[in-house]
Parts: sequence; structure tokens; C-alpha cells
Amino acid sequence: MRPSFTSCLWTAAARCRLKTHLSSCVSFITLGFIYPLVTPDLCGFPRVSPGVSMRAPGCVALVVWLLNDAAARQFTEEEMSGIRQRIKSMFYHAYNSYLDNAFPYDELRPLTCDGQDTWGSFSLTLIDALDTLMVLGNQTEFQRVASLLQDTVDFDIDVNASVFETNIRVVGGLLSAHLLAGRAGMELEPGWPCSGPLLRMAEDAARKLLPAFQTPTGMPYGTVNLLHGVSPTETPVTCTAGVGTYILEFATLSRLTGDPTFENLARQALRALWKTRSDIGLVGNHIDIVSKKWVAQDAGIGAGVDSYFEYLVKGAIMLQDEELLHMFLEYDRAIQNYTRFDDWYLWVQMHKGTVSMPVFQSLEAFWPGLQSLLGNLDSAVRTFQNYYSVWRQFGGLPEFYSIPQGYTVDKREGYPLRPELIESAMYLFRATGDHTYLQLGLDALESIEKITKTPCGYASVKDLRDHQLDNRMESFFLAETIKYLYLLFDPNHFLHGGGTEGDGSWEEGGEGGGCVLGAGGYIFNTEAHPLDPAALYCCSRHAQERRELQDILLSLSQPGRQSKPPAKETKDPPPGKSESIALKPGEKKTAPLLSCPVQPFSARLSILGQVFSDNT
Repeated sequence: MRPSFTSCLWTAAARCRLKTHLSSCVSFITLGFIYPLVTPDLCGFPRVSPGVSMRAPGCVALVVWLLNDAAARQFTEEEMSGIRQRIKSMFYHAYNSYLDNAFPYDELRPLTCDGQDTWGSFSLTLIDALDTLMVLGNQTEFQRVASLLQDTVDFDIDVNASVFETNIRVVGGLLSAHLLAGRAGMELEPGWPCSGPLLRMAEDAARKLLPAFQTPTGMPYGTVNLLHGVSPTETPVTCTAGVGTYILEFATLSRLTGDPTFENLARQALRALWKTRSDIGLVGNHIDIVSKKWVAQDAGIGAGVDSYFEYLVKGAIMLQDEELLHMFLEYDRAIQNYTRFDDWYLWVQMHKGTVSMPVFQSLEAFWPGLQSLLGNLDSAVRTFQNYYSVWRQFGGLPEFYSIPQGYTVDKREGYPLRPELIESAMYLFRATGDHTYLQLGLDALESIEKITKTPCGYASVKDLRDHQLDNRMESFFLAETIKYLYLLFDPNHFLHGGGTEGDGSWEEGGEGGGCVLGAGGYIFNTEAHPLDPAALYCCSRHAQERRELQDILLSLSQPGRQSKPPAKETKDPPPGKSESIALKPGEKKTAPLLSCPVQPFSARLSILGQVFSDNT
């Protein structure tokens, strides 16, 4: 099944629309035809010959009117407001369908109007969607759901859960909701954001994951039983992202609760993974976390690796951490040298750098947005252009797309309502103001509405070639896709640092209200849960002040004692023994023992790649 002439024309139009990169659109006044300067399979012409530059999947537009359309349509504020209302309607159709047909199961099945447990049996969609309610301004429902989750969700269950997915969706979702609780008008405990019921829930969930990190290398297993720990028969092979996607959530937990265990374990895993890179600076796709041997040696930026690179950049910004930034820049140098071809990123053999898979994966579409955080806008725009042309070809991004053939890969034709291209559009619109990215957002909105809407929600697309649907609506559709789509069309949103002093855009927090929170600089985890770096520094500062005050009082109570003797180096306490300051008022809690195993912003923090530190 080949695209029609008209489909090819619009693919070329999508490429030309990005006025910042018109070099791939060649004007040639002729009989109104489209001739291929590159000969991809997309338009029914012969495939790219060996040695020919792969600028697929483009067809080169040779029509004058096409070049006249290169300037992106300009959206008025009234149009953007109307689109935001459409996005809200999309959210509530999906959200209400979940509540009516699927709660308390993890996910909605939109074709049969029922639910199913997928990642752990803890009402995952509700946890994942909680902060989206606040993004859309629904404080009342946010408060109701936050209270409902506290009463109904229990992590002491005999369930095998993905360590990676539980971290990014559950821990990340609860942390984000906790940090937005003040803005949502919830009753706050004294000392918030350094204490609170949603923070305690996030901590409880994270503690259930800690047995996975008890390995010889510090790299975690991929699966853990929430009640019993890691099974003795659990495979030691896990993906790269499953090792390196914890620093945002775990560092946030440690800084808010005062317990360093979480951040230390995340850093230990990152450093162990860093030591396994090849001689040419690349990492593979799957690794044995016990032997440190690479099982899958394909290196790229897509599935199985993607959020590892994302967390190095975002962790560096959120934590002002030069070590994490250095790691990413070293990786990026190798990625640009070995995997980048004509602004596509291919998969290569991690030791040799030879191409192993000339495919684009939909999960790679986060990359232009990540590049924008580092100021690499020119490269980001060109890569986004390639990805957008694929979207225009199919009305969505197939999971795998053959770059030489300009078409889907067999058995990888689906689109499960992923957010990554919309995410990049949001970042690039923030960075450039180019309304091309708003056009992508409108295209996405209309594609999702026309192709995937059902009476009971929105369904994943099983095959983009004929728009056959699948009976699943993953929780990230409400957590990420709709959230990024809404934020794309709301440039003055508080998550972008919008608003002015005095209009409620800032909040007080910490002991005695001594911290300014919510002033911008939010960092999104890989599930689009926003984290406020100011809260981390607020709670860390208070913890440091308490330690200093304790030392002063102790020295005054012991005449002749000048200072506290140097602390002896001690190992981190076992996961189940670590102390937390996130306690209920008046309660002295000891974290429950974990049994031995029996069976995934920066206007204020980063501008064009400049990361600000306290000494800047």
C-alpha cells in the first residue's frame, strides 16, 4: 500500500513548512509536478541507491505555491484559547470514561468499555492523570482524587511490578501532585513541601522498589515484587533506561524527606552504567546488571535507552550537577559522530559504530525537545522536521519507521497515543515562538480525534496504514499526551513560569513560609510529571539549618566542646532501615522492614544551554 500523490505532496509540504530549513525544498518552476531529488520508496520511486545521502522520507516540492506556504500559519490568542477548550474536552471524555468504566483498574479498555490491570494494580491512570487535572485548572477534582487515592491505594500487595514504570508513573505522579497541592488549595501540613500525605505515599511506593537495587553492581533489576522483593529467578537482563531513569524522582524524594538513600542509589546506578560504555563512547540497549555484560549491543536514542539520556540532562539542570552534564555531553559527542545521518538518528553497533538498524522509532521524538534544553536549536529544528513529515504521512508516528524505504516496519505499524513529538513541539515553540509547532499540535489533536476516539475514550492505533484500533488506552495518554498538547497552546501557563507577582503564581513554603515555590523552572520527568526544583532546595536548606542548629545547641550544652567531631564514614543504611522526616504530625514512624527476596523546565534554570549555579 503506497501513499497517494496527494499524501506525498503533503509530506513535502510538511518538510517545507519549517522556514528555518528550506534547503531540502527545491524550487523549480515546471509543470506543477513533484520530482524526487532523492529517490525514496515513499512516493513510488526507486529506493535510495547505496552511497546516496538518505534525506528520506522527503519528496522535493517543485511547485511555487508550496514554497509560498513555507511561512507557518499564525495562530491568534482566540484560536489558541479555542484549541485549549477542545483539548480539555478530549481529556474529560477519556478521564470520565476511565472513572465510569475502568476504575479502580490500572487502565481503560476503550473498545469494550471496561478496565484491566497492567503495571501493578494501583489505579494507575488516576495517579498518572492527577497533576493533569491541576494543569487544566480543576482544583476541585484534584482535591477529591488526592483524597481518594490516599484512602484506596495500597502498595503492600503481592504484585510483580516494573521498577522503571512504577518509578516514573507512580512515584513521579505522586511527587508532582504533592508539589502542586498548595496551588490546588489543599490543606497543607506545617512545613510543606517537606511533608505531606502524597509525599508519604510516594516514599512508600519508592521503598518497595529499593530491593531491586541490592545488586553487586548497584544497577537495579527490572522487576520487583511489591510484597516479597526480587524473585530468585528474576532475569538480570534489563534495558539501559531501566538502569538510568531514577535520578529525578529519587533525588526529589531524598531532598524533600531528608533521607539520602534514594538519591544515593540512583547515582550509584548511573555511575555503574557510565563505566560500561564502549571504547567509542556508546552504550547498548540491554545489559546484564550482575555481570555488566551487554546483551543487546545496538546503540541509539530510542526505545530502551531514551530516558537515560533525558535524565542526565534534566538531572543536571534540576540538581545543578556538573557530573551528570559531563556524562551527557560525552555521550552526545559519540551520538553525533556515529548515529546521526542527515538529521536522523540510526541504530549502530556500540563497539564498531556500524549501522545495525536504519530505522526511526517513535520514542526518539523526544530528542529535539531535549536538544532545545541545551541550546542546540538548529539541529533540533531539522530533526523535528524529519519526524513531523512522518506524522503528516500517517496521522501519527509508527513505532518503527524505515528511513531508506520511507515506510513502516512490519509488525511495528502501531501508534499507542504517544506524546514525544508533541513534547518536542512544546519545547521548540517555547524556544523559537515559531507557530509551525502549533500547527503540529493542531494536526495531532485532529488526528487523535478523527482516528482514535471511541464512545468510551481513545484507543491506541494498532496499524497506522488502515487506522485499525487496539483495545487499550495507556495512562500516559492522560499524563503526557494531553498535558503537553495543552501546554503547547498555553504559553502563559504557570508551569512555563507565566503570571506575575501578586496574581498567585508564586507560593510560600517551608518552615515559617521562608521559601518561594512555584516561580517557574519546573522539570518534567519522562512521564510529564512536573517537579519544582525550588522545593528541593527549600527542604535541603531547612535540613542543613536544623543540623547546624543542633550542633550549636550541643556545643553550648557541653562546655569546652568547640565543634562536633568529624563524622566517621558510614555506609548507607539498608533500604528498610533508613529514616525519613516525612512523618504525620505528632507521629514517630519507623519505615516497615522490607523482606529479603523470596522469589521517566527551564526558563529560569537553563537558557540556551547555560546552567546556572549558586556561584553564577
